[in-house]
Amino acid sequence: MKPVSTLRDVGVGVGVQHTGAGPGAPATIDLDITGMTCAACASRIERKLNKIDGVTASVNYATEKARVQLGTTFVSADDLIAAVEATGYGARVPERGSAPIDRAAFLRRRLIVSIVLGLPVLLLSMIPPLQFDGWQWVALVLTTPVATWAAWPFHRAMVLNLRHGQATMDTLISVGVSAAYAWSVWALLFTPAGDIGMTMDMSLTGASSGDHTAHGEAGAGAAHIYLEVASAVVAFILAGRYFEARAKNRAGDAIRALLDLGAKDVAVLDADGGERRIPVGELRAGDRFVVRPGEKIATDGEVTDGSSAVDRSLVTGESVPVDVGPGDAVIGATVNANGLLVVRATRVGSDTQLAQMARLVEDAQSGKAPVQRLADRVSAVFVPVVIGLAIVTLAAWWISTGDVERSFTAAVAVLIIACPCALGLATPTALLVGTGRGAQLGLLIKGPEILESTRRVDTIVLDKTGTVTTGAMTLVAVLPAGGRDRGDVLRLAGALEAGSEHPIAKAIVTGARGELGVLPAATEFINLPGSGATAVVDGERYEIGRPTVTIEGAAGQTVVELRRDDVVLGHLAVADRIKPTSAAAVARFRALGLEPVLLTGDARSTAEAIAAEVGITSVRAEVMPADKVAAVAQLQADGRIVAMVGDGVNDAAALAQADLGIAMGSGTDVAIEASDLTLVRDDLTAAADAIRLSRRTLGTIKGNLFWAFAYNVAAIPLAMSGRLSPTIAGAAMAFSSVFVVTNSLRLRGFKAADAPG
Repeated sequence: MKPVSTLRDVGVGVGVQHTGAGPGAPATIDLDITGMTCAACASRIERKLNKIDGVTASVNYATEKARVQLGTTFVSADDLIAAVEATGYGARVPERGSAPIDRAAFLRRRLIVSIVLGLPVLLLSMIPPLQFDGWQWVALVLTTPVATWAAWPFHRAMVLNLRHGQATMDTLISVGVSAAYAWSVWALLFTPAGDIGMTMDMSLTGASSGDHTAHGEAGAGAAHIYLEVASAVVAFILAGRYFEARAKNRAGDAIRALLDLGAKDVAVLDADGGERRIPVGELRAGDRFVVRPGEKIATDGEVTDGSSAVDRSLVTGESVPVDVGPGDAVIGATVNANGLLVVRATRVGSDTQLAQMARLVEDAQSGKAPVQRLADRVSAVFVPVVIGLAIVTLAAWWISTGDVERSFTAAVAVLIIACPCALGLATPTALLVGTGRGAQLGLLIKGPEILESTRRVDTIVLDKTGTVTTGAMTLVAVLPAGGRDRGDVLRLAGALEAGSEHPIAKAIVTGARGELGVLPAATEFINLPGSGATAVVDGERYEIGRPTVTIEGAAGQTVVELRRDDVVLGHLAVADRIKPTSAAAVARFRALGLEPVLLTGDARSTAEAIAAEVGITSVRAEVMPADKVAAVAQLQADGRIVAMVGDGVNDAAALAQADLGIAMGSGTDVAIEASDLTLVRDDLTAAADAIRLSRRTLGTIKGNLFWAFAYNVAAIPLAMSGRLSPTIAGAAMAFSSVFVVTNSLRLRGFKAADAPG
């Protein structure tokens, strides 16, 4: 059984500070991390933080953030920052509203320089007709800034990591580029390769793009130079990281857009009726504010005056505006479509639904799916293994051929091709895009581990009231008896029931007032517990209660009987209406391979009638709230993997018991806390969309991981065999990371299925 989680009291979105640990302090600190260049960096920082007593940390390479859970031992943000800096990276506690670090801008400058200077070197090296006397010295001059300044992030990271006895992909790149550059400088200074009259004829086949055969005045056999490797590899890798950074920024667009939805200011009403405009951050619960047509509703609240249609599409994904009037709840950041509304604020700041949505999405994006754990373990040992393979490649080629240049070229190709970066990006980028897209559609995934659950689920248990049905009793039929007029029966019943608080009575009164307007007054009202009520209307005593005769065709309805002196005047039927999209949702569950089960405390006849109408064949009725957990557990004992959809307090324990708990966003906070997925819009088809999105996201993650693993499995042996040039290796390595991120971005196109009809 999963524990019931508790939402932390945090502010809205990126940049919220969490300080300290100790009595009454928040239990989480978020940090922005700088200097990470691959998944191995994230793993190293994570291990360092987890060595601190009482700390459980998760570092996300894609979002460049660390989320630190604190225990009972006091640990300050400064302690955590110091630990990160001791590892060779930077960290800061983000401030509210602070802009994310623009890594793409940092990379852009170095990329431009490396392309402008490196392209002539590559062309001169590859196209002999372009070569002129002394071209190799010009190439050296052009390559030097690329191999030093443009490649400085790689060199710096290598040095920092070596201080701690560690190696990352930057180690591979730095060693490869430095070796190619140093070899070329040595060859130009101390071999005939530096002769002014020397020209090179490069073979584009075989071992290497650096396998130059010297001829001309110096004669054959002169040393080879690899300046195009030192420049082109830097350009390719910087280009890959630049586009990767841009793609990662796009991956986070959904959550940033969510955080930007809220209104910036609000027109508040003073006690004397005056109106003043204040920043939305100064709004307090209980304040009344005005929302004019076209304006965003500043915060969650209740309409006190006016009526309008509210466009909730940006928050819940609903395409049709919802009519609201006095007494109706409204959500902050939704748009008032036409009428003037006066709203009383009920929740502000971090308590609003928008803030909770943003917090849930951030929590999900900061975690790791189980499939990512394997990638992390591989990345942690990958670089040392690759360095070992490069040494083996160098030695094997040297021993077997005696050709130092060919051996060197193959070893450099191994160093450059074997970048674990794609492994580190496979899960977090897909999770970032998938959860962000879900938030835009009103589907909140609480954590990455939930993705695995959605794949395995084969049974979905549906609570009836408030989930399959609206949860509100509605008058559905008035059946006069003995020749009585329908309107007269409805008028008398409505007047009599006006004194009762029972849901059935309220449904009759609401229906009567809606159809007839003002009802006559009732006197001498007497409640008859368990059987009905009696009162005097128009000078006559009437009674309403359980029917004394059987009513045909009333399956799924609750029928009451209106009587006067034991004479039946008519019957009225009320029912908890089925939501318009429930039948479509059940059909979609079946299409996803899920068997729907209706779980309710209602009578079996009522439950079976509702189940038949929406297409459910398996019904568990007359189940007391305390027994819902047992019902879910029994299905699990039968070998089922169970998802549970509910909305009430009495559903919370069953949601926690289920393998996958799904809470309707219109439900109670307790139910939402106990769930794994939350549906912001009150529509059961959203549950099918949430499962589809979760499965799509998991499929993208697995596709990314397959590509990342397959790429390295195929590329490393190819490089070791001498069939892959360092330049092509650099391009392929950069492409693998860009491919993984771009593949994840396809999730931005996920669409909710439209309900039929």
